[in-house]
Amino acid sequence: MKYLTRQEELILLTVFQLKNNAYLVTIRNHLKQNTKKSWSVGAVYVPLDRLKQRGYLKTRIGEPAAKRGRNAVKYYHLTQDGIKALAEIKKVNDLLWAGFSTESISTPKNV
Repeated sequence: MKYLTRQEELILLTVFQLKNNAYLVTIRNHLKQNTKKSWSVGAVYVPLDRLKQRGYLKTRIGEPAAKRGRNAVKYYHLTQDGIKALAEIKKVNDLLWAGFSTESISTPKNV
């Protein structure tokens, strides 16, 4: 398995959650809202392109907006490989996070 970067993981999860409304602007807004961090266009577009090249995403071009001069929107969708990649990273994360809770952390005492 080729591991995803955290950025790629967040973008794939966002595309999954947005379903048929996943395009650059909505993906970026969703990431900003959920991570509480600003995401530049490049920070989203470059990984989207990389994920598409790897076969984790596919695109479709929507109709141009009714407003004059608007471009068509490129929508992103998970492929079966993208779903498998998310399932694999979830499995790894679940294993690594097993037993973790704030109560399970003991603070080391100064010697």
